[in-house]
Amino acid sequence: MGATQALNEPAVERGNLIGRIAAFLYGISAYALFFVTFLYAIGFVEGMVVPKTLDSGIPGPPARALIINLVLMSIFAVQHSLMARPWFKRWWTRFVPPSVERTTYVLLASLALALLIWQWQPMPARLWQITDPGLALAVTGLSFLGWLIVLTSTFLINHFELFGLHQVANNLSGRAMPAARFRTPLFYRFVRHPLYLGFIIAFWATPTMTIGHLLFAAVTTAYIFVGISLEEHDLIEVFGEEYRRYRNRVSMLLPWRKSA
Repeated sequence: MGATQALNEPAVERGNLIGRIAAFLYGISAYALFFVTFLYAIGFVEGMVVPKTLDSGIPGPPARALIINLVLMSIFAVQHSLMARPWFKRWWTRFVPPSVERTTYVLLASLALALLIWQWQPMPARLWQITDPGLALAVTGLSFLGWLIVLTSTFLINHFELFGLHQVANNLSGRAMPAARFRTPLFYRFVRHPLYLGFIIAFWATPTMTIGHLLFAAVTTAYIFVGISLEEHDLIEVFGEEYRRYRNRVSMLLPWRKSA
């Protein structure tokens, strides 16, 4: 019995190591997919570089396009919000190892975004178009500033943990994840949700606003406000009075101090 146990122990350790390596490679792959999809999404919204954009393609019946686009955005929103809730995570990690829970979330979110881009139906009727080249360039620059705010905000709150790499790297090395800490670096001293503010700027600042672009911007903005409500409820559950004081002191999206 003792000899059998001794012979089996290295196999168990090797199995654990193989599992940790597999989880790490899974995390790297999911992050790579996210990064490519995110970059493509910038071109998709801006109407630059990539072959498929918000307004490219042959338009079909407007009602059909509206329904398909709303369904695509709903799939993304439901996946994004549902899988981020603590109660769902508690249930989900009964089947998925906690170390790859975030990685799996990132993977499915990237696939939902890729599906939206792939199946998006153009609605190219124009509501406005800025014809002055200098002004159009300035508005496009403002949109790219929004994307920069988004990316910078992810690094301020730990980009690699947000997208699951920190978890799989710690799992590979056998270290536990550190306890959550409440921090308000840089942008977060002025607005509670700079990442969402960046998305709003990126989506609305466009020199050419079509019906399709308006639909995309309006629905995603509405979803952002729903997401903020859900997220802040979870943050209060985790950080309690500390987050309540922060919420009372700092504006949600517009960068000004709230009165005491």
